[in-house]
Amino acid sequence: MLEPVNPLAVQRGLSLIELLVGLAVGLFIVAIAITLVSGHLLERRALMQESRLMQDLRASADLIAHDLRRAGHWGDAAAGVWRSGGTAVAANPYAAVAPAAAASDAVSFQFSRDNVENHVVDVNEQFGFRLRQGVIEMLLGGGNWQAVTDSGTLVVDAFKVEPELQEIALDRLCLAPCPLASPSCPPRQQVRSLAVSISGHLAGDSSVVRSVRASVRLRNDTIVGACAA
Repeated sequence: MLEPVNPLAVQRGLSLIELLVGLAVGLFIVAIAITLVSGHLLERRALMQESRLMQDLRASADLIAHDLRRAGHWGDAAAGVWRSGGTAVAANPYAAVAPAAAASDAVSFQFSRDNVENHVVDVNEQFGFRLRQGVIEMLLGGGNWQAVTDSGTLVVDAFKVEPELQEIALDRLCLAPCPLASPSCPPRQQVRSLAVSISGHLAGDSSVVRSVRASVRLRNDTIVGACAA
């Protein structure tokens, strides 16, 4: 025998208050999810921007270092080597590198484009780098400057080139001892290097700042001084 159904026990759906509470809880959960996703996207974008900034700075530093390593190349370098009974030793016309004594936002240098005998530096064999209006520019020869960095993505705040000099005494190569307090004896081998530092920020966000540093050893070491006669 079936029992009579109690009308008060019949489920008639959600009340308005329950529906509003459910919607509020759902919206709260959605808001938290949107906040987390937005934060993740912002962090991802910031990491990509920092990575791009570092990549641009490293690429610029590598290009500058690669070109500076060619400074002082002389096609007739054999003329600068002493030979017994030979002619006078010639000086390398490409040896000069500026700046010579202090940090600077520009550097100029020369190197021979070929391997033929040449004792005069022409205008097409003069090169350099400089900082101009937030952009590093490269001298290609003949007075033509070409931008190395893209001002649309990277603004260079500082570009410094600092010369470093290490001297190695060659007194063991001398047969006779040097006079006391002699400024030119013994001969010394000058090992020259350049410390290149670049710092900059994103063109669209000045708060993202990064810097790189590279050390470049210059080739064709210079010998100064002489042994005692």
